[in-house]
Amino acid sequence: MTENTSIAPAGPARHAAVTAGGGARPDRAAVPGRYRSWIPGWSLITTKHLELRKRRGLMVVAVLLTVGLPVLVLGLRLLFHAVDPASYGPAGSPSVFQFLCQPMAEFGFIIAATLGATAGTTDLADGMFRHLVITGRSRVALYLARIPAGLSIVLPLVAVAFAIVCLVTSYAGTSQPASLDSNGVSVPAQLSQAQLKSWILQHPQQYDQAFAGPQFGSAPAGVPVSSSARPRPVTDRNIATIYGDYISVETGQLNPPVNEMVKIGLWLELDIGLGFLVGLGVGSLIGQRTVSTVLMIVLQIIVTPLLAAHVIPYFINGQRVVVGIAMDQLRPAGLADGGAGGPGHVLFGGRGALGIPPMPTWAMITVIAGWIVGWTVIGAWRMATRDA
Repeated sequence: MTENTSIAPAGPARHAAVTAGGGARPDRAAVPGRYRSWIPGWSLITTKHLELRKRRGLMVVAVLLTVGLPVLVLGLRLLFHAVDPASYGPAGSPSVFQFLCQPMAEFGFIIAATLGATAGTTDLADGMFRHLVITGRSRVALYLARIPAGLSIVLPLVAVAFAIVCLVTSYAGTSQPASLDSNGVSVPAQLSQAQLKSWILQHPQQYDQAFAGPQFGSAPAGVPVSSSARPRPVTDRNIATIYGDYISVETGQLNPPVNEMVKIGLWLELDIGLGFLVGLGVGSLIGQRTVSTVLMIVLQIIVTPLLAAHVIPYFINGQRVVVGIAMDQLRPAGLADGGAGGPGHVLFGGRGALGIPPMPTWAMITVIAGWIVGWTVIGAWRMATRDA
C-alpha cells in the first residue's frame, strides 16, 4: 500500500507552501492591512490604467478629438501656405489659436467625462465588481485608483495638442505688430490699464472712434469720452470696461505671450481634469456609462451655455453653483472672447466669458473645489455601499 502524498499541509504551513509554490495569494486575514487600506497601490493603479487603454475604440476617439483636430487644421494651413503664400497666410495666427483652443476645451471636457464614466462603470459592465470585492480590497481604494489611471491618459493628450498649437503659433505665425487697428484708429499695443488710461486722456477723439463703435456697443455709461465735459471722471469710473474692450481687440490681433499660453494651458488641464472627475463620480453613482455620458454632454453643451448667457430672476446664485459658470469666469484673457469683466481676473488674468454678473473670487474657487471634492466623495461612497 503506497503512501498518499497528495495531502497538502494544513494551517500556517499550508499558506507558506502555497505561496512558495507560486499558488494563489493568501486572503487578507493572512496579510493584515494589505488590502484594507483606502490608499490605492501602484499595481492597482496600473491595472486600472491598462483596463482603460485596452478600450481601443474610446482611445482612438479621444486621440482624434484632442490631438487629431489641431494636427489636421494646422497641417492643412501649413500646406496651403507653403503652396500659395500669397493667397494663404501663415498657419499660426491669434484667430486660429482661439479657434482651436475653444473646441479643444469643449471636446476635451466631453472626452474626459466619457472616460470618467467608463472608468466608473467598467467593473459593473464587465461583471468584475463582485470579484474585486471578494479579494478584500478597500472599495474606496478601488475608486481612488481610477483617478490617477484616467488622468494619466487625458491630461497628456491635451498637453500634447496644446503644445502643438503653441509651437505653430509661435514659430509659424504672424509677426507681432507694434500697434492695434481698431475701427481704423492706430492704438499702441500691449498697454497696461494705467497706460491705456493715460492714452485715452491724451487722445479722447481717437478713443471715441476706436472703442465706441457698434461692435463694442455704446460707450461706457452711455457717454463717449470725447463728448464728455469731464473726461477724467468718466474714464476713472469705466476704465475696467474700457480696458476689457482694449484686451478684446488685442487678443484678436496679437499672438498670446508665453505667460498667457501657460495660463491657458493650465486652464485647459483643469477643465479636462474636472470633466473626468465629475464623469467618474456620476458614472459610479448611476452605474450606467451611456446615461452618465449623456448627462455630462447635456451639462456642457446645453445647460452651462444657457445659464451663463441669461440671468434668471431670483436664481442668480443657483446659476453660479454650476461648475461651468465658474470655469467660464476663470477663463484666461486669451480665451475670454470679449466676455464681461469680473473678479476672476485676479487668478488667470482673464475677464471671464459670462453674460451674467460674475461671482466673487472666493465663491468661484469654492464652486470648483466643491465639485471636485463633492463628486469624488459621492462616487467613492456609492462604490463603498453598492451591493456586490
